[in-house]
Amino acid sequence: MCLAVPTMLTEKREDHGTVELAGVSREVSLLLVPEAQVGDYLLVHAGYGIAVLDQGEAQRTLSLLNEIASASLDT
Repeated sequence: MCLAVPTMLTEKREDHGTVELAGVSREVSLLLVPEAQVGDYLLVHAGYGIAVLDQGEAQRTLSLLNEIASASLDT
């Protein structure tokens, strides 16, 4: 099973960029999302930005992922 996680693009350099989630930064390819701009939320999978999300959708997804993580810690 694969999971793409919403992250915020904090830096853009041609076809690569830096994304951040919960204080962790990673380098990603932006070849599939050339329209992405700093401040956008991207779905990232296997080191590639695969979609640009609006902020509301990104926050809802992150909230659900946090709920899942909390529930699994409670068991």
